Amino acid sequence: MSARPQDREHTQPGLSNRAPLDPLRARADFPLLSRQVHGKPLIYFDNANTAQKPAVVIEAVDRYYREFNANVSRAVHALGEEATAAYEATRDKLALFINAKSRDEVVLVSGTTQAINLVAHSYALPRLQAGDEILVTTMEHHANIVPWQLVAERRGAKVVAAPITRSGELIVEEFIARLTPRVKFAGVTHVSNVLGTINPVRELAKACRARGIPLLVDGSQAAPHLPIDVQALGCDFYALTGHKLFGPTGTGALWARRELLEAMPPFFGGGEMIKMVSFDKTTFADPPHKFEAGTPNIAGFVGLGAAIDYVNDLGLDRIGAAERDLLAYATDALKSVPGLRLFGEVPHKAAVLSFLIDGVHAHDLATLLDHEGVAVRSGHHCAHPLMQFYGVPATARASLAFYNTRAEVDAFVAAIEKVRKLLA
Repeated sequence: MSARPQDREHTQPGLSNRAPLDPLRARADFPLLSRQVHGKPLIYFDNANTAQKPAVVIEAVDRYYREFNANVSRAVHALGEEATAAYEATRDKLALFINAKSRDEVVLVSGTTQAINLVAHSYALPRLQAGDEILVTTMEHHANIVPWQLVAERRGAKVVAAPITRSGELIVEEFIARLTPRVKFAGVTHVSNVLGTINPVRELAKACRARGIPLLVDGSQAAPHLPIDVQALGCDFYALTGHKLFGPTGTGALWARRELLEAMPPFFGGGEMIKMVSFDKTTFADPPHKFEAGTPNIAGFVGLGAAIDYVNDLGLDRIGAAERDLLAYATDALKSVPGLRLFGEVPHKAAVLSFLIDGVHAHDLATLLDHEGVAVRSGHHCAHPLMQFYGVPATARASLAFYNTRAEVDAFVAAIEKVRKLLA
């Protein structure tokens, strides 16, 4: 089928007309990239798993603990007010980053997994009935499959998947054809963590909206690479993870339309998500706070705010251009390796390269590459159904970021050649 244009999002912070990004200068911002592994310079090609953190993020977390460590929303003393201001500032930054209509549409969560579980249990579960369906795609991460299965099983509903091509492209016509009256909810990844495929979310959202079917988008792999405009995309829920966006682990966000958040009951109960509690009845806070029970990862969100500032300062257009250039270079280089098979070769994709070498198990390949200083992921990548589609138990995956270089790609390919000959 023909290639589909990449969704173009918005002109919010992160877009610029400055000179191309220099990866060597960017690398200087990331302390960990200067270390060695097994006596070799580290080549970190596992960014889809978690991205490295710039010094400004590390310093922001350190500053919180050193200067204003206190709980949020619970104290009128100076430290509490400073902590609350910094924490809530990240909500504002996230709202701008994804072009939300209101900061009150942004729920702060531990990551995409929690966000999707929240929607599955708070929105989908009360509305599902026996015989209903939840539509996803073959390329989904387990986080966008398992929560739907859990709630579907409780209601006698089921999860169904739209197919993809062998090149890794969603067959949009088949996705739309499966939007039958039985489908009560749909979920799709914006960018595949295995294939790098960028899905045409706007087109899918339009089809879902025409049929009254809410759509959730897993934006974990999109947020570090693409400008995001949830209003233009037309989806109903959007989830992202902070640690892939160069921020701390245990951070993330769920965006949802305000009217949906207002109609959803809390998923967790506890402190700070209430207006009034008595033994007879509890009155819950307004969104988003009714979904944010307990003490959050305050330091992490302070760090995430610094990460968003960092990405905006660089410019997502410059980040995207640098990564597209490196992806093209790395793709050509890997295709020159005898016996190497690439998974996911669509025209519009993020800088993710999943591959196998004939006769070499992915885990063996990754282990030996590690001894050459190259960090890649191996395994099923939390995408068992996709592995089953390709008929393989696992792949190796190199995922690139703007701070990676052509020289690293050359060293990576040389390491693959060394491993291939060793195991031949």
